[in-house]
Amino acid sequence: MIKSLVKSLAALAFLWPAHSFGQNQTYFAAYPALTPDAQTIVFSYDGDIWKVPVKGGVASRITAMQGEEINPKISPDGKWLAFSSNQFGNYDVYVMPLAGGDIKQLTFNDAADEVDNWSWDSKTIYFTSGRYNSFSSYKVNVNGGTAVRLFNNYFNTTHHIAESPTGELFFNDTWESMRFANRKHYKGAYNPDIQSYNPKTKSYKRYTDYIGKDFWTSVDQKGNVFFVSDEGNDEYNLYTFIGGKKTGLTNFDTSIKRPFVAANGTTVVFEKDYQLYTYDVATKKTEKVNISTSRNQVLSKEQEYDVRGNISAFDVSTDGKKMAFISRGEVFVSDADGKFIRKITNSGERAMECKWLADNKTILFSQTANGFQNWFTITGDGKGTVKQLTKDKANNRDITLNKTKTMAVYLSGRNELKLMDLKNFESKTLVTDEFWALQSAAPSFSPNDEYVLFTVYRNFEQDIMVHNIKGNKTINLTNTGVTETGPAWSPDGKYIFFTSARTKPSYPTGMSSAHIYRMALDNYGDPFRSDKFDDLFKETKPANPVVKPEPSTNKNDKKAKADTTKKKAEVKPANVITINTQDILDRVELVGPAFGGQFGTDAYAKGDKTYVFYSSNHEGGAPGLYRTTIEPFEANKTEKVADGGDYSLIQAGDKFFVLTRGVINKYTLEANKLDRVDHGYKFTRNLNAEFNQMFYETWVGLDENFYDEKFHGVDWDKMKTRYAAYLPYVNNRSDLRILLNDMLGELNSSHMGFNSLGAEERKNLTYVTNETGIIFDDENPLKVERIVAKSNAAYTGTNILEGDILTEVNGVKIDEKIDRDYYFSKPSLDREMTLTFNRNGKQIFVNVHPESSGALRNNLYDEWITQNHKNVDKWGNNRIAYSYMKNMGTGELETFLLDMVAQEENKEAIILDLRYNTGGNVHDDVLKFLSQRPYLQWKYRGGKLAPQSNFGPAVKPIVLLINEQSLSDAEMTAAGFKQLKLGKIIGTETYRWIIFTSAKGLVDGSSYRLPSWGCYTMDGKNIEKEGVKPDIFVKNTFEDRLADKDPQLEKAVAEILKDLK
Repeated sequence: MIKSLVKSLAALAFLWPAHSFGQNQTYFAAYPALTPDAQTIVFSYDGDIWKVPVKGGVASRITAMQGEEINPKISPDGKWLAFSSNQFGNYDVYVMPLAGGDIKQLTFNDAADEVDNWSWDSKTIYFTSGRYNSFSSYKVNVNGGTAVRLFNNYFNTTHHIAESPTGELFFNDTWESMRFANRKHYKGAYNPDIQSYNPKTKSYKRYTDYIGKDFWTSVDQKGNVFFVSDEGNDEYNLYTFIGGKKTGLTNFDTSIKRPFVAANGTTVVFEKDYQLYTYDVATKKTEKVNISTSRNQVLSKEQEYDVRGNISAFDVSTDGKKMAFISRGEVFVSDADGKFIRKITNSGERAMECKWLADNKTILFSQTANGFQNWFTITGDGKGTVKQLTKDKANNRDITLNKTKTMAVYLSGRNELKLMDLKNFESKTLVTDEFWALQSAAPSFSPNDEYVLFTVYRNFEQDIMVHNIKGNKTINLTNTGVTETGPAWSPDGKYIFFTSARTKPSYPTGMSSAHIYRMALDNYGDPFRSDKFDDLFKETKPANPVVKPEPSTNKNDKKAKADTTKKKAEVKPANVITINTQDILDRVELVGPAFGGQFGTDAYAKGDKTYVFYSSNHEGGAPGLYRTTIEPFEANKTEKVADGGDYSLIQAGDKFFVLTRGVINKYTLEANKLDRVDHGYKFTRNLNAEFNQMFYETWVGLDENFYDEKFHGVDWDKMKTRYAAYLPYVNNRSDLRILLNDMLGELNSSHMGFNSLGAEERKNLTYVTNETGIIFDDENPLKVERIVAKSNAAYTGTNILEGDILTEVNGVKIDEKIDRDYYFSKPSLDREMTLTFNRNGKQIFVNVHPESSGALRNNLYDEWITQNHKNVDKWGNNRIAYSYMKNMGTGELETFLLDMVAQEENKEAIILDLRYNTGGNVHDDVLKFLSQRPYLQWKYRGGKLAPQSNFGPAVKPIVLLINEQSLSDAEMTAAGFKQLKLGKIIGTETYRWIIFTSAKGLVDGSSYRLPSWGCYTMDGKNIEKEGVKPDIFVKNTFEDRLADKDPQLEKAVAEILKDLK
């Protein structure tokens, strides 16, 4: 039977493509490690762990778990394989016999636990985890038990632990070696260096002090250290120490990754160009490891999708009979009721906009070509040939057709407004200006086609412009220092509707309290009631009776009738448009709600009524689609149309249609009623073509929007060519993430990244950690050490004391040989848990409400801040106000202002602490507050004089604390603080991580970040490249943090006390 089965499988093998099984060029093999004797390589590939002889050959699969297995490491005795797997949603540490056997899960926390290395006695596994802070180093016994953190202090972010035979622990401790290892060429204060600490001798060493990147340390059994550095040629190459001197071993022009030296010290294995290589330590020769693996090419398989609820854009033909719409980048056509549907594109590219042309047969649509959006046409039945109309190396977008569909206007690239003749499809540039290639408002035509209405950027804010097509003249209608955007012409041509916050700039915080306004283009008065009264008595001629003609067989008669019908269908000319710019801003009036936030405007008319549509959240909660009806002699009426803020509204003849939340609805204007059109239609696409399209679209997005036109000195076209060469070898979404993030990393840019999570990666079962706020003892993992302040276990009445021994969780007895987190790991957070403790031989039962691991991390962060407050009060004799901001978001701005309200008036000086600050966009608000100074006094009779303004921090000593982790908007704040001369800056140079950024979505919901707005000092220095230097340099070291010392804060207090004498 077995022989028969083997023969059957062999026969079937001939039916499958050869490349589905063996390939001699295995790409995206990663995380390599060697057996102690350097004879075998283990590595991660296609989500599993594999092994192959060091000289290459056929690889065999070791694991086949759900999810992804990474970071395989073999114990020095050669018996055990440790690795990390995310089969339950997050990475945990696992171990198994290298020779084969049961896989054992060692850790159960919902943070990512990523294996680093083994101890030399093969008893301990070192790993990096974010369970109690951003990330730090831990160890766990190979036989199980609870993991122990190696180095305390919230901001000791050690990782990549490698133990030397002497017990010395090598590590790195910066984001640039952990989160952004793919970022090339970084030079700055937060660079990773090779460091070590010996827990036995309490000895700390720093081996390198290079401003670039030294990291990924590996150590052999003799203590020889190997690592990567970009010091030689700005690419990661292999280095070691010879006689204590940093020495380069390779000089590749493309970077290597994750070197690992065998225990016997003969061979180093590493990644390069998405393949594995070995370096012979004795001969100094590098060889590629040719690996043959069984590659299951699932990306080329067709995957099924449904358009229902997933429509992103649409249009309706003028005759009202047909719809064109887009779902997941494909163009579809259906009848108006959604019963009969056909997919009419199949290019593997991404379509984004579609419009019916005047013949009701042809569709104009945008689609990517080599990543750039260009214009195409196709017949609505899908039977014709797709014709490409433009071949621009710029994104063409936001197209609008005039009512007769003879012209179209659209934006192209960063700075062009173009007009397309829909008869010959030729385009010409109308206006060249600062449109930006993102966050632009769509242009449109005036009702009489005389003008094009659009917005341009002036000092980061949008102005509303009109351009006379025949006269080739442009007029700025608003010309203010704030944004007016989303303009829409009223149907009668007399008004322009728009969105604005009127007195508040939109950058950098956005327009959260914007409203809808109407601007009159001339001095129009209100209609008179007396005129309407007189209209009641005007005589009207009776309509002639309709005589139905006899059918005719004469072709000329039929042609005449068709011509007559055509003439009747012709659109009546719109009113003459008058634009009087004198005092035009005095003619702006509010439309709709005066509270909440509104955005997006569309205006339609029926009879005397004008209907203005927009998104609004004025009723609380999520935004919805609303309309305000403007009617003579009636108060404006606002009513809700639908849920969902993002919408698209189309008029086809006398019919209206609305797209909201991915669904097209028929809309009855008079009744304000939606009737859903149920587009139930399934179609297929394959991820291989989709991934290729996403790659090029991402490249184009950066090509068009990256803030530095010189791309930080990188040949961006060359990078596209280099990385596109690996697209044929991408086998899954993880490979695509690696490839795109590596390409983006070439730009040496902050605020960069490609994020993607596909349905095919979702786990069947995920777990979260039910944290309690209890910190347990390292030596005895079940003994209560303390309770975290602000945690759920810290509530008054919770009967948990230091020294209590945890014995049960929800009635389940605890086994000390199992990770304590196992008992707190659940598919979701419990509403409450019952913990049983042993207190001096007596059982104590305590109920607690679990909290998330994120809440625990935040509370631990707050403990550090609270201790800083106490230290400043103690060292400064209660004379100094202290405020700490975790980031530059609105929540932390509120914290800062509350700190100032509570402390500033009663203190003589201020310390603003922006160390470890992760940025945001409230720099202007912070600096405005700190810049206040008294300008007069007032008092009530017999009372004390009080200053105006209420707060005057600028006349007091102020110290701003920064360090190498102060980034983004914290750097903007520091630069502004220095320019305004508000006080002293103490600490280290900032991160050099500041470009204002947005994100752009891709066809499958993935996204990439767009660092588009550079930040510069008043004398033109690029803060991204130079950072902000302190006035007084003080560095907190690893040893300072380990000993809970804070020289920077001490210096800040000392400097203020010196000024207060």
